[in-house]
Amino acid sequence: MPLYKRKPFSLVESPQHLDPQELVFQVRFTKEIFQDYQKYLKRLNLYRQRVWTCKVTGKTNLTYEEAFVSERRAMEKVQQFPKELMAPVLHMIQYSSLSLKDLVNEIYIKLQERLFEGLELHGRKEQSVFACKILMILDDGHNMQYKVGWVDKGKKVTDTSIIKAEDLIRKKPPFSRNILKAFIRESTSKSAPWVVHENLAKKHGISTEFPEELRDKLTIRNGKERKNAGRNNIMDAGDNRINKKRKNTKNENLEGMDMINKKIKKGPKSAEEEKMKEKPVKYPIDDLLVQPGADDPVFTDRPTLSTDFCVPMDCLGDLLMVWDFCSSFNRLLHLWPFSLDDFENAICHKDSNLMLIVELHSAIIRLLIKDESDYFMAIQNKKRKLKITLTNWSEYLCDFLEMEDRVELSSHVTTIKRGHYGLLDIYVKLGILRELVSEALSTDAVREKLDDCIEQQQALAATRREGTRKKKDDQHLKEEETDVKEMDQEHIVGNGKENSCNSALAQGTKSVHSFKNNHISQNGDSKCDLSNSRETANKLRMDDGGGMERVKSLSGTKDNMKGQRRGKDKDKEAREKKPEDRERHLEREIEKLSIRTASLGKDRNYNRYWFFRREGRLFVESSDHKQWGYYSAKEELDALMGSLNPKGERERALQRQLEKYYHRISTALQKRSKDVAQKILLEEAVLRRSTRVRAQPRDSPAMAFLRYVNKWKEN
Repeated sequence: MPLYKRKPFSLVESPQHLDPQELVFQVRFTKEIFQDYQKYLKRLNLYRQRVWTCKVTGKTNLTYEEAFVSERRAMEKVQQFPKELMAPVLHMIQYSSLSLKDLVNEIYIKLQERLFEGLELHGRKEQSVFACKILMILDDGHNMQYKVGWVDKGKKVTDTSIIKAEDLIRKKPPFSRNILKAFIRESTSKSAPWVVHENLAKKHGISTEFPEELRDKLTIRNGKERKNAGRNNIMDAGDNRINKKRKNTKNENLEGMDMINKKIKKGPKSAEEEKMKEKPVKYPIDDLLVQPGADDPVFTDRPTLSTDFCVPMDCLGDLLMVWDFCSSFNRLLHLWPFSLDDFENAICHKDSNLMLIVELHSAIIRLLIKDESDYFMAIQNKKRKLKITLTNWSEYLCDFLEMEDRVELSSHVTTIKRGHYGLLDIYVKLGILRELVSEALSTDAVREKLDDCIEQQQALAATRREGTRKKKDDQHLKEEETDVKEMDQEHIVGNGKENSCNSALAQGTKSVHSFKNNHISQNGDSKCDLSNSRETANKLRMDDGGGMERVKSLSGTKDNMKGQRRGKDKDKEAREKKPEDRERHLEREIEKLSIRTASLGKDRNYNRYWFFRREGRLFVESSDHKQWGYYSAKEELDALMGSLNPKGERERALQRQLEKYYHRISTALQKRSKDVAQKILLEEAVLRRSTRVRAQPRDSPAMAFLRYVNKWKEN
């Protein structure tokens, strides 16, 4: 059970004598039942706070559900801990005073250096390597030898022999540090020092007596260890505690008297004043706590989901996962892309040598062979050729299923070897593909592909950031230039007025008094303009015809200037558009490089929404991962967005994601609707033709999966 603030937490007991017709409230992940809605909400809000700790891994700042899932996964890992190593590891743990990290490192190093009875590893026998198990350690004081039993495929000892330590081979550690850390937490009841559970200690013969070197440091009182201290220190600490308690009681009494005096002065508050002081709700909040309000818009009804799948409902998650993997890594797999409908129809088909299924399995198996992992070693031991064909692909698949940790699927090997792969159940076919995909995801080729995509995304994001920074700098420089130009123009206009006024005053009235100069300078704009206009008119009269040519030339230069300005404006507009187009192009390239498909979000009932780039449907997954449905029309998408309440946290985030990708999703839905309508027309035409000639309608679009050809197949 998860820990509440690092302490054990008990669940609410189910109410007794419940009426079968009574409506109750149940917490989904704890199965607690509440009759009162307010208590249910209070407990639910507590579970959603990040105050929970995973008891096995020690992870903090989790919600209850996250801590519960973490514990369950850690327990599954702990169960993988080798049984033959439990006793020596528990001996190292018992009464160790090291920290968890140091203890894990010490045990991990010792297990790599030492060999124990019951340990399964590999050994050299007759210039070959076989699986073996240590039965006994023979130590005569000078040489260390080991009695091993050679193990067959069923992990049964067929023969024994005595070999040296140099002939034993460890291909990989028996477990990881995380599994060891979880095992230590799960098998101990106390830390500092670590104390193994009593039942485990008795089972593996571990001493429960406290070591003498720790008895001087610790004393046990009422079943709890306490550190020893001098008598004087204890007395001093006791006196300090008593003084602190006295001070606290005095302060509490004074605070209580102050509160009573304040209440007497203020008097009782009316209910209206308390209502006025109630704080308004700050949205968004948890979706289940949202209540209908007067300012709410009219929400549309959420459209019903389509569920016309060919595969069973509980297998749809595996179907989507396998198809999305093949679509994302089709270049790496050398696998020609295929639609989700074709893949679904191929899985449901009973043909054992269907080309789409054969090429899919063969492409993943080739990737595993290139990785030279455990599967490659298993094939080499069977001395198989490395070329997969239409006739022998099932043999390679059986070799994969016969490997360790696939007991459930290995029971179907006989059916596949007989050539009846198509007769397997759909959940078995998808289970095999799920295991193949999970194995392929751990290969070096897939990891390198992911690393390359991440590096390219980071480089594109850096260029986009640099472009936005340059754009901001250019805008800032333009603003500064415009400010400087405006200031220069104002300065030039002011100087021009002063100079023209001074020249007019100098020519006309040189001997005028100073106070007259001031008066003229204040009202001199109009006089200056008149004098300038008279001078220009006289010049034009004196020039006669030559003046008209000059005027024309001036007008021509003005037209040229206007044309140049228009051209510059067009260049500026083109320059301004280029960064925007470049930014959109970078965004599209970054989206193309994103391989991992994440859900768009959740609604108020924790249903997840999925959109795949190569499929024109919006899928919906229930909170318990058992039910699936989809939307396939733009009108359904609009109705879904209109039904979301932005006051809730989950639906608000989902609405934002749908608005962000609205254009892409709506165009994909419309394209698929057109394709479906066209396929229906083609099918009707094929059916009419087939009824006339009495032939099977293999040319129907619904049978496209039968005509699949892998155009990217490796030679």
